[in-house]
Amino acid sequence: MVNPSTHIDAQPAGLYYPNRFARAFFFALEEVMGKHGFDATLGIAGLSRFIDAFPDESLERAIDFRAVAALNLALDEMYGTRGGRGMALRSGRAWLVKGMNTFGALSGLNDPAFRALPTEARVRLAVQALASIFTHFSDQQSRFDETAAAFRLIVANSPMVWTRANDKPVCHPLVGLLQETARWASNGRDYAVREIECRACGDEACVFVVNKTPL
Repeated sequence: MVNPSTHIDAQPAGLYYPNRFARAFFFALEEVMGKHGFDATLGIAGLSRFIDAFPDESLERAIDFRAVAALNLALDEMYGTRGGRGMALRSGRAWLVKGMNTFGALSGLNDPAFRALPTEARVRLAVQALASIFTHFSDQQSRFDETAAAFRLIVANSPMVWTRANDKPVCHPLVGLLQETARWASNGRDYAVREIECRACGDEACVFVVNKTPL
């Protein structure tokens, strides 16, 4: 059992999201929480510099993982554990359409040839594309694999966690992002997505599973 902590190491991680990832995430959070709520959460996270000054559209890796983890933690401090989780999941789902779906292979998921594939194949390719985008455009090292029942996204260094300790998984924005990615790829079907391992709980990596059978 890991004791929950409200502490994020003060030292920068030295690992980064590109500005464009963070910009899309910020817009998603603002849409879900409203401007006043998001501004307050930025303040709690020590990120007031981003109020009315979101990151630009560039692919420069400039948003330190520590800042992302502090923002994720601030959701719990602002809304409580249950409320923060709900906000994070909803924001993760909005993150896709606020810009993540314009990256790499995900940008081709509206192609008629892709839409003609069987549903399971579409979801597989979408999760694979998400893993590739994180690995190639950011310092979030991610890989795809699968079992007979589920697709898996394995994240070696989730920025949602960075030095945080908790007794339950905390990478809720990534869960929400995977939920919406599977829904988008499958033409609107909902899939069960869970984080079954998390570095906040002492695991070696953060592991997400997407059931192959829709709900």
